[in-house]
Order: sequence, then C-alpha cells, then structure tokens
Amino acid sequence: MPRLHAEPDRSKWVPVTDSLGFRGRRHRKAAIGMLLAQAKGPDAAPSSGGGFAAWALSQAVPLLMRKAAGRVLVWVWKAADLLTVMAQVQAATPELRIARASMPIEYNDTEEFRGTYLGVGEKLAMPLPPGGRPPFATYTWDLGSHFVSVTAVCSNRERFGTVIGAVDELARSIRVIDDLTVGESATVLRIDPA
Repeated sequence: MPRLHAEPDRSKWVPVTDSLGFRGRRHRKAAIGMLLAQAKGPDAAPSSGGGFAAWALSQAVPLLMRKAAGRVLVWVWKAADLLTVMAQVQAATPELRIARASMPIEYNDTEEFRGTYLGVGEKLAMPLPPGGRPPFATYTWDLGSHFVSVTAVCSNRERFGTVIGAVDELARSIRVIDDLTVGESATVLRIDPA
C-alpha cells in the first residue's frame, strides 16, 4: 500500500501524526475536536463525558495513525484552535467511487488544483458550508488505483480566507511513496548488470 509524505513549513504547522504522550497533546485534542465537528455536523447531539472521551481519543489517535503506516497524516496550525489538515490515501474501490459520485450537489463546485507531485486534482473550498458546519476545503487526486485526499477544517469563518493559501501550499507538497520489491510490478524492467 502506498503511503504519503510531506514536509510542511514547521513555522506554521505542527505534525500530529507522530506525537505521543504529553508532547503535542494540546494540538492533538484540537485536531480531533475539529475533525469530529466536521464529521458530525452541528445537528449531532453532544456526548456525555466529553472530557474523558477527548482525552482517550487524543491518546489513541497517534497509535492508530502510526499503525496506518503513512496512509494518514495530520497537521495543526500553530494556533491550535484555528486549523486542522488531514491527508489520507485510500484504495479506489467501487464503493468509494460510488460514494464520491453520490455526494450532494453543493460538492460539485470544484476547481482544478495542480499539486507539485500528484499532478492535477480537484479543490473544493466551502467558506460557508450548509447546516452551520465549520468552513473547510478538500483536495482530491484520483491516481487510478488510489485516491489521495486532503481535508482542511477551520474553526473561524472570518479567518478561513487568510489561511487557505497556506493549506494550498501544504496540499501541493504531498507526494505518494510506494515501495516496490523485485518482481512485484510487471511494468518495471530490471536489467541484469552482467
């Protein structure tokens, strides 16, 4: 399975993917909170015991991301409560293609977006999403056998326009790394040096 790699500007971004224990705990909790708010939406009922649940998630998520072996990367803006970005690579299964084709009409307003390593993809910026959700942007590349997607969630509608340029820069820096062993790919020609 391919994995993702990026080298974002450390003066702007804090990586959440490899942070464990107390190191990066505040940024992990902020990232989890924003991504859950984006996934649930404003109509979701608040859960009881949220403090312990957020703490437990902040401890488990780095281990789950480490187990994902580079298929999921997460960064948080230095001001931890403002912006979270998650990149992931997924196998392009028929079910995933159907789910993408069945998205609501407001998700059809994509524009072309060129990544440095991934080529041309799609960008969807939603500064005022329906249903009171937080503003977000998604970037997607269809690589044939896999989808690479980047999702950025911002907690502040007024500042979304000021940080989207940094998200564009981060999305452009993402690349796919795939390890090949001898004989694994029929499209690779290996010539015996003798």
